[in-house]
Amino acid sequence: MRGISKRYGAVLANDSVDLRVDHGEVLGLLGENGAGKSTLMKVLYGLVRPDSGEILVNGRLSTIDGPASAIAAGIGIVTQHFSLAAPLSVVDNILLTERSGQLLNRKAAAANLLELAEGLGFDIDVMAPVSDLSVGERQRVEILKALYHQCQVLVLDEPTAVLRPQEIDSLFEIVERLKGDNTAIVLISHKLAEVRAACDRVVVLRAGRSIADVPVASATDAELAELMVGSVVPQPAERGSQSDGDVVLNITELTLNGPSGEPLLDSVNIDVRAGEILGIAGVAGNGQSELMAALHGVGPTVKGSITVNGIDVTNTNPEKVRAAGVGRLPEDRHGAMVQDLSVELNLELERLDLYSTKSGFDRAALRRRAEELIDKFEIKAAPEDPVSSLSGGNMQKVLLARVLSESPDVIAVSQPTRGLDIGATRYVRTALVEQRDRGAAILVDTQDLTEILEVSDRVAVMSRGRVVGVVEASETDAVALGLMMAGRHA
Repeated sequence: MRGISKRYGAVLANDSVDLRVDHGEVLGLLGENGAGKSTLMKVLYGLVRPDSGEILVNGRLSTIDGPASAIAAGIGIVTQHFSLAAPLSVVDNILLTERSGQLLNRKAAAANLLELAEGLGFDIDVMAPVSDLSVGERQRVEILKALYHQCQVLVLDEPTAVLRPQEIDSLFEIVERLKGDNTAIVLISHKLAEVRAACDRVVVLRAGRSIADVPVASATDAELAELMVGSVVPQPAERGSQSDGDVVLNITELTLNGPSGEPLLDSVNIDVRAGEILGIAGVAGNGQSELMAALHGVGPTVKGSITVNGIDVTNTNPEKVRAAGVGRLPEDRHGAMVQDLSVELNLELERLDLYSTKSGFDRAALRRRAEELIDKFEIKAAPEDPVSSLSGGNMQKVLLARVLSESPDVIAVSQPTRGLDIGATRYVRTALVEQRDRGAAILVDTQDLTEILEVSDRVAVMSRGRVVGVVEASETDAVALGLMMAGRHA
């Protein structure tokens, strides 16, 4: 890619970016949220047309004006959010991507897929419906889909975000095989340990520009992090000793069945004490989302009980949950805010009644409060900016400011750093530890086992809607947790 530029209004998302990846090379693409990585990859895959610049594949100029022309040029992409039709079989999902007008041969496609899968060491039934596959297996289907179309350049966008530790190891074995087959690979990740393990070279984007192109072996993690954020990344907050406080959050025999009678929550029992962080570990879809929804006051009716400081908040609503002293940070940060409204309105969205006066609405007081919170939580935005214009990290800071400024007794947070860059990730984790040391009882649901082990005092592992074990964070590791998540013990 040569001289790629793309402007959205006043924002220069890509500023004359050059990017090269060779056959048999794994290139790491690093940068903060909003640095321009996604825009650059959308240009490469034909989802966005650049204002200037050119793309060459094998030395030949390629006109890429959509995904079909990108695929024809030998470019494939695997994102965090898979584009698969769950009811259809693996082979039928592949056939869906065939170009219009081609005669479809299901038997031949299945044979080709099996050959590809065996070459990569995949043990996968190509006639099985995608709905029967695990998250890791679905990711492999996406990789097979790209390779089926003679992919020479494969982009992996945050590929480990939804995987267990064992699946991550398997993914990187696949990357090594692809590298040996002379495939050029671009790996986008915020996890420096993964970049160091898998990549030969890294390109760092900052504010839309390429500011470094270095061999992985020649830079330390601290140097790469500093290149990404433009300053030294703060270290985790010093943690006080674990509290032996009273139980603040008590979840007893929480039970919920799905539409077909299958157990989504199966007699879940959890206690969280004041001054404690309890991490929830589990493969996506094992009851964590339903548990957090019930605690947030937005889920379907459950059996059992949820109490906060002895107050029953079972099957109630978000307003009553908040009044009981629960601060809620949901998984979908976009859905938790009104995107078209300003930062100042979103900061006080649950407290706007405080600004109502006999003469109307006190905007001056709202502005003062917003300026105070923007300064305290280091939000890079003006009070009047629409939330939709913020990066993911700054959106999360708006949510943190809204919740933590009330000093809640209980904080229930889902996927607190998903998709955030290294600086924003460190900020959010530090904020949670500070709240724990303040005396809050915190429940954290995250797919990131590194995060769980960094911030948690104890870890509860969920599988098939049940809590299958609770362990001290200091006495376990990611491998042991991954085995428990899979229903086995180390």
